[in-house]
Amino acid sequence: MTGLALRKPGRAFGRVLPTLLLAALCLAGLALVARGAVIPAKAWIAQILLDRAFDRSLASHQPVRPWPWADTVPVARITVPRLGVSQIVLSGGSGQAMAFGPTLMPGKRAVAIMAAHRDTHFAFLRDVRPGDEVRVRTVAGEKLEYRIVRAQVVRWDRFAYPANPARPLLALTTCYPFGATQHGPLRYVLWAERL
Repeated sequence: MTGLALRKPGRAFGRVLPTLLLAALCLAGLALVARGAVIPAKAWIAQILLDRAFDRSLASHQPVRPWPWADTVPVARITVPRLGVSQIVLSGGSGQAMAFGPTLMPGKRAVAIMAAHRDTHFAFLRDVRPGDEVRVRTVAGEKLEYRIVRAQVVRWDRFAYPANPARPLLALTTCYPFGATQHGPLRYVLWAERL
């Protein structure tokens, strides 16, 4: 048996094992990247569906669900022209609804309260200044214009609004401080008066 070398089984396994481990790590990495991409993809698709539902709601003057199993409906669109921001506002104030956009909290007609997450839909609030115009278009066809008059930081359990304001008010609220990664007791509130 000259010219033929016999290989030991341990050597072949020793060469294949690192390759198998590398392949397994690559597959695990790809799975994590794909899993991480699902959330932004769902958010992107949700925004398209919300825009379409808002347009249908506006045409019919009745709220239309963005997808059959949705527990919320579009009720308005809020825009801040100076910043080029436009968001669909959803009914209710649940955490599930806030995952998809700002929500309109149930309350008095003279004071409208909108809430959203500081790191997504209301991240732009940090750039809003007194004097900025805020427009709200409801599915009923109303076009409301507001002007930001002041900002306030308040504990969540001390937030209050006037019972009988001189002018209708809009409160835009989110968690504070911006950029924080943990929940805290503070809320950032922008107050706007109807023009």
